[in-house]
Amino acid sequence: MINFVFVPPQSDVTRAFAAQLQNDVEGLVVHVPESEAEAMMCLAKADAAFGALSPELLRHAPNIRWLHSRQIAPPPGYFHDALVEHPLVVTNTREVYNDHIGAHILAFVLALSRDLPYYHTQQLKGRWAPKPLNSDVVFLPEATALIIGVGGIGAEAGRMLSAFGTRIIGIDARRTSMPEGFAEMHGVDAMDDFLPSADFVILTVPHTPQTENMMDHQRFRRMKASSFFINIGRGLTTRLSDLVVALEEGHLAGAALDVFDQEPLPEGHPLWSMPNVLITPHMAGFGPYLEERRYKILRDNCLAFVKGRQLANIVEKRSWF
Repeated sequence: MINFVFVPPQSDVTRAFAAQLQNDVEGLVVHVPESEAEAMMCLAKADAAFGALSPELLRHAPNIRWLHSRQIAPPPGYFHDALVEHPLVVTNTREVYNDHIGAHILAFVLALSRDLPYYHTQQLKGRWAPKPLNSDVVFLPEATALIIGVGGIGAEAGRMLSAFGTRIIGIDARRTSMPEGFAEMHGVDAMDDFLPSADFVILTVPHTPQTENMMDHQRFRRMKASSFFINIGRGLTTRLSDLVVALEEGHLAGAALDVFDQEPLPEGHPLWSMPNVLITPHMAGFGPYLEERRYKILRDNCLAFVKGRQLANIVEKRSWF
């Protein structure tokens, strides 16, 4: 029998997952400890676990071989040194947000391309104030979008945006295959070469040691003044103070952001009052069926683990993703 532990704190969702797993996966014994002390006792005989394992909890799990993260990109500290060095395999829930966040990116692009931030501002002021004919509009069939991070989310966003005739160029550290709708795919080393020609720079990468502050003053200066920056990945991938300066100095036409280096974005932050910026409060992934999708990944991996098969969504621990 395989012992599987849901690491506390528990929630209605984890308790429901545990009960369903016990019914769905033969050969799995599921434990749902409610306290850290109880978790230590359960981990002593655990083969696998769900959640986060601190260094102390990991020391109490001598036989553990697999840890499943509820999040695609766990918070800093999840991949501590002891976990990285440990032989256990870590998996995550990537792919559950592809369509929801892809649609959010598309909404950002469409809004920016039609200058909707400006017109929404005029609406709130009760003003009928059209700009000169054809000004501040991006014609998508002649536009280029540079998508940095072509996992499931980036690939889906590119597929959807390509339907408008936009040329899609992908940048990714791992992917070499060409997703549907993409014109080109390149490695990270080529990113700076393509920033000057992009009308939309779309960042979907997770926060890792390699991506922290990857969008900074120098890279914003490489973008053309008519371009837009979109970030739906993780806030710490972008030096927000540099973005503010780039917008204030006119090096960018605008931005749309769902994630920030500090959340909530502080009251009075300059971004709140910028007329060419769209802000959503880290909700690009909102949509139906998320828990069902998370459970399916967990269940399928439990079935594979019990049968000694390869797990899906394996994380490169040193890269946190």
